[in-house]
Amino acid sequence: MQTPPKAGFLSELKHDLPASLVVFLVAVPLCLGIALASGAPLFSGIIAGIVGGIVVSVLSGSPLGVSGPAAGLAVIVLAAITDLGFEPFLMAVVLSGVIQLALGYLRAGTIAFFFPSSVIRGMLSGIGLVIIIKQIPHMFGYDKDPEGDFAFQQVDGETSIQALGSMMEAITPGALAISLASLALLFLWTRPIITKQKWSQIIQGPLVVVTFGIVMGVVLASTGWSISTDHFVSLPVAGSLEEVAGLFTLPDFGAITNPDIWVTAFTLAIVASLETLLCVEATDKLDPWKRITPPNRELKAQGVGNMVSGFIGGLPLTQVIVRSSANIQSGGRTRASAFFHGILLLVSALAIPGLLNMIPLASLAAVLIVVGLKLAKPSLFKEMYAGGAKQFVPFIATIAGILFTDLLVGIGIGLGVATAFIIWDNYSHPGSLVALREEDGALQLRLAEEVSFLNKGPITQYLAAVPTGGTLVIDATQTRYLDQDVSEILRDYKETANSVGTTLRVEGLDPETMMLLKGGKSSEEKPAAAAGADGRAVPA
Repeated sequence: MQTPPKAGFLSELKHDLPASLVVFLVAVPLCLGIALASGAPLFSGIIAGIVGGIVVSVLSGSPLGVSGPAAGLAVIVLAAITDLGFEPFLMAVVLSGVIQLALGYLRAGTIAFFFPSSVIRGMLSGIGLVIIIKQIPHMFGYDKDPEGDFAFQQVDGETSIQALGSMMEAITPGALAISLASLALLFLWTRPIITKQKWSQIIQGPLVVVTFGIVMGVVLASTGWSISTDHFVSLPVAGSLEEVAGLFTLPDFGAITNPDIWVTAFTLAIVASLETLLCVEATDKLDPWKRITPPNRELKAQGVGNMVSGFIGGLPLTQVIVRSSANIQSGGRTRASAFFHGILLLVSALAIPGLLNMIPLASLAAVLIVVGLKLAKPSLFKEMYAGGAKQFVPFIATIAGILFTDLLVGIGIGLGVATAFIIWDNYSHPGSLVALREEDGALQLRLAEEVSFLNKGPITQYLAAVPTGGTLVIDATQTRYLDQDVSEILRDYKETANSVGTTLRVEGLDPETMMLLKGGKSSEEKPAAAAGADGRAVPA
């Protein structure tokens, strides 16, 4: 493990500043692409990126998380802007921030601790594969799909798979040459011949690639391999202070009385909070120092960020795993890297938009593909497979869901599969039937710590395996909770055992549960006791 970061917001600038530059280069096309996919003014995506960098990073407790406009909200935003209009929609964004702030104070962020590790890792790999699939067309010069459109069904009507076929009919040689050369440069930047040089910590590979792309774009402009303007970054350019002011939009405050605004606000708040908490968990897992982000503080920070973003004309924002992982891979150490990426977005968007518009999308595609490859590492697949079906199946289900639907649906599929494993495990392991004394056929039914209604079937099978006229000891010394349905099964068995001469003895149940076995009321949770006797397993 690397040397732990020093305390203090500006204590690791030699690492954070280069990382912030890489995050900035990744963020520019994504901010613009998400705005385009959302049907919003392009500059609204840049505003959200600026606010996510400058405002949220200061308030957040996430050392490496980077916030900005989220691809997962694009469909919701597109529908809301279409139905409400842009200014009323901004009012909904402000209100969603207020709701998120309230959720933070209500400690709703603790839900983050209930996401299984297999699903979080599946999310990382799934996003990595989506990035790769989505950027391949941009490498070939096919830029019909916006950069920020990460869903399987794209806004242009194609699926991600169809886009791979369409790109073969629209190859731009200049873009392909730039992207291949960019990938070669990024690979070179990981070799010892470069990494051993001290200056390589400051001059990051993505910066070299972007500079190379700008130069190549100029050189190729006078050849048969020239690249058309739609293959470059397209940041709005303001020619005067009035035009700069026009890039920012105030919300329609009068729309606050519209019920549809509140519905949109609650929808944005819930979805943005879930996406943020998922990304927080994923970012913490990628953190080399395994620091833990306070989830409630993160919700508060996101709430303030959305209030500010909506107030000045920006899209709703969340913590974003693509930018966060780029930050980690580039050596970021503290919140300062996210903060300075926001500063760079602000300065460049207002001062040098023309220079940014000279960056070929093919160069940025190469940078993002490397990010995707590091998220979807083959070693992670091997690790999850080695963990068994309970880890691997939810992991693969999450990846498949993300690839063929979108982020949140994929997460839902993964959670559903993981929950199914938990339910099955609970159903199939309510306890064990063991032999006490082989010579007289005495058996022991040792109950699990939690015995719910899901365990009725297996327990019934265990009881059926007890020979008539024998002895059964029910060991509940480890049991904290015994469901009423199971208690009734045991009570019924007690009555049957008496009639056929089977001896039944119960150990570890509290008086209230014993009353149930005698026909009284149901039990509640009881304290755990000492472990029961061990013995040889007997098949049911």
